Amino acid sequence: MKSTPLLQALHRRLVRLSGFQGVPLEALALLPTTGLAHDHVRVGGMGVLLRVPKQSQLGLPASDNLTYQAACFERCGPGGHVPGLRAVLLPDETVPMGALVVDEIKGRPPMLPADLPAIIRALASIHSLPIPPSPAGRRPLRDHADPVGETLREVTRHAAHLDAAGLRPEARRAIDGELAWAAEFARRDTRPPITLISFDAHPGNYLVTDTGTAVLVDLEKARYGAAGFDLAHATLYTSTTWDVACHAVLGTADLAAAYEHWLNAVPTALARASLPWLLPLRRVMWLWSVTWSAKWRVESKAEAKPLKHQASDAEDWSADLSDAALVDHVANRVADFLDPVTIAAIRSEWLDANPLTDLLPSGG
Repeated sequence: MKSTPLLQALHRRLVRLSGFQGVPLEALALLPTTGLAHDHVRVGGMGVLLRVPKQSQLGLPASDNLTYQAACFERCGPGGHVPGLRAVLLPDETVPMGALVVDEIKGRPPMLPADLPAIIRALASIHSLPIPPSPAGRRPLRDHADPVGETLREVTRHAAHLDAAGLRPEARRAIDGELAWAAEFARRDTRPPITLISFDAHPGNYLVTDTGTAVLVDLEKARYGAAGFDLAHATLYTSTTWDVACHAVLGTADLAAAYEHWLNAVPTALARASLPWLLPLRRVMWLWSVTWSAKWRVESKAEAKPLKHQASDAEDWSADLSDAALVDHVANRVADFLDPVTIAAIRSEWLDANPLTDLLPSGG
């Protein structure tokens, strides 16, 4: 593969690390782009990938973003379902967003619904990990004592783009109705149990090994919050149809089975305390996803920001940062997610009687 300035800069940084001094430049290969936030570079013969951020989805400066992502891998690692973190290449002028060196996972995209149990086991392995007892021990990850309120604050920031997103009136009314429900729901006094969560659990972020183990390979938004967000993000239509490689539309029986599998995979106390929250958190997670879609539609039209390793905010959804095929794919998915027919079908999960609502109490 032809060398590029990025590969050359990464190579110069990589060979300074113990164990990588003899790696030739030709061993570095840029993989096809499949996501909006990272490039991935394989280091041939070393069993590792370089995860190279293109932006910070959390709006962090470059160094803080990389430190945060490293912490995501370190905290989720003991569960046994994420790649190991080998090294951190801090941002500098040549690699403005830095890079993580992580284990390369050999596997295939999930096949849904057959691989849902494996995905749920991977999530349960994270949710079952002990939580550091002190705030200092939980830093730098986001630490949400009120995961509903904190997540809805993110939703509100996304929703600021609804007016500019060109929604059909029926879609806007439906989203506004859910926003009104969420605002009322957030006023309740009780809170869901807190666990470590990935907050980026859509099926396209997993690889399934030849042993049938699902490995969550994309970690950058982990936080201490409510497990119901992960379960929703793994199974909502806006997640299961996001990635071409594992596109699927799940039926209510598939959804009910996935949630039941999780309830049986985590500690009993966590399952019991989480049960009344699972369906409401599904609604909130969908709101997060659909309002993010409006945000992307608006912000993707902007010009890309210059990559500077000292920038105070490295979030950038500009279409300029990704190839045209990926941008077209995302635009098509966003158009579907914002379509009033799609929105009505998704909302039927909690507005109509079906096996999912029978399994998961509303918590209301």
